[in-house]
Amino acid sequence: MPEIQEKRNTEEKRRDNRGPGGGGDRPGGGRGPAPRGGPGDRRGEGPPEIDIEKLIADSLYLDNQAHVVVSRMRDMDSGTKSQLRRLYNAVRRATRAPESERQHEFVMVRARLAYTIARHSLRSLDALERLLLQVTRKNDTRGYERFRDLFEAIIAYNE
Repeated sequence: MPEIQEKRNTEEKRRDNRGPGGGGDRPGGGRGPAPRGGPGDRRGEGPPEIDIEKLIADSLYLDNQAHVVVSRMRDMDSGTKSQLRRLYNAVRRATRAPESERQHEFVMVRARLAYTIARHSLRSLDALERLLLQVTRKNDTRGYERFRDLFEAIIAYNE
């Protein structure tokens, strides 16, 4: 019986040391990953989102976004033109795919883009990856064509 009492005392001391939330050292006492948005969180500093609806409707918006991506690439990354051309060729092939296979082809392009971003630390292309996710979810022919046009403009401005 004294062993059980000693175990209870030890558990109570642990709970008391955890703070009001009853968890670990994190705010709110929780365990698991630290909450986002703190001083070490850099997610807010990434490239701004590209709006698919504006991209479809406004050619000047497309042009401006291409310039933004290229200038970010020049500032941040050391990506080669051949890497971009390979991705662009994959986008062109996906655009030409039969309509029944087009969404799958673009999902695979997104996977390839994600791999290239991670492998070569091309963080400036994160906005393109997020845009491609929007385009594939929407599954609209016009969206696919505008994504291709944006990529073509990025290739042109990067020369």
